[in-house]
Amino acid sequence: MTDIKRIRATGLSSYEVVLGRGLLYEVDKALGSLVRKVLLVYPETMEASAAVLADTLKEAGKLVWQFPVANGEDAKTDRWLSVAWSSLGQAEFSRSDAVVSLGGGTVSDLAGFIAATWLRGISVVHVPTTLLGIVDASIGGKTGINTQEGKNLAGAFHDPKAVIADLDTLETLPRVELGSGFAEIIKCGFISDPKILDLIEADVTSALDTKSDTFMELVERTIAVKVDVVSKDFKESSLREILNYGHTLGHAIEQAEHFKIKHGQAVSIGMCFVAELARLSGKISDELADRHRSILKLVGLPTTYEGAKWNSLYTAMKLDKKSRGGILRFVVLEDLAKPSILEAPTQELLYQAFQEIAS
Repeated sequence: MTDIKRIRATGLSSYEVVLGRGLLYEVDKALGSLVRKVLLVYPETMEASAAVLADTLKEAGKLVWQFPVANGEDAKTDRWLSVAWSSLGQAEFSRSDAVVSLGGGTVSDLAGFIAATWLRGISVVHVPTTLLGIVDASIGGKTGINTQEGKNLAGAFHDPKAVIADLDTLETLPRVELGSGFAEIIKCGFISDPKILDLIEADVTSALDTKSDTFMELVERTIAVKVDVVSKDFKESSLREILNYGHTLGHAIEQAEHFKIKHGQAVSIGMCFVAELARLSGKISDELADRHRSILKLVGLPTTYEGAKWNSLYTAMKLDKKSRGGILRFVVLEDLAKPSILEAPTQELLYQAFQEIAS
């Protein structure tokens, strides 16, 4: 059993991100003795794992309502939110009860929003089972669901009571899911902690091995970046925007592909796009822009896109949360680990950057 890392996170409240292996017992510990009822939210494909966690909580004296939802982004809809509200009402959940999410980022987004909106806020504990969920979605208190107009447009800020990140859950994770999580790890390397990039480039095999010390260090460093940024700007009024590096085009691609593309794959393409945008604007060197493509390719992520037409992507980007008064704003680099905001770039410049990744 590896050492357990306890990382203190701060948003509207303070909570622990518990990182290690064999951590199932930590879920009840995080909930505490006052919680009597638990809504366990998980994707329908994780029925067996959910049953194990439910039995563990029941043995600890909790009353558990299992709530399986659709897989992937299909879970993040007002339909599932409405069903959850009905379930909570019928079970007479009070403010002293809680929601637990088991699964990837889509489940923590939905479960967090359920908890944020029931009785104006009840506790939620996240148990992420994907790399993306561990390093990104479960931390920081962002919750949300999708609408037909775009991703995460309806949501709320709601801190979890705890995040239990058990790396044992990643051992059977498909390579495509692991790669999706690495997009967020690499993002944090470019915007804040270049040591992340160095570790991956020095030994990519070790970096991708979920049992290695290198992998553990990469996860811990990525969590530390997000925790630090969120503690300084919980509601994304300024600094927290840097965590959206590569996400503006990434979200537009997800929408254009009807969420059939993995989040990390879309963000990978988005990072290559903003790297080209920064290069064409004279902000970063050719070498730094090229480093984006090389390290993303190294972990098996896409760096080009030949799907939707530029006009439809441009329209989708206008709905990005960073936009102000219809003016597009992009997180770009001034140099390695020096992010900034590029406001109102011309359509010509945006199209030119897109052409660089469309071939």
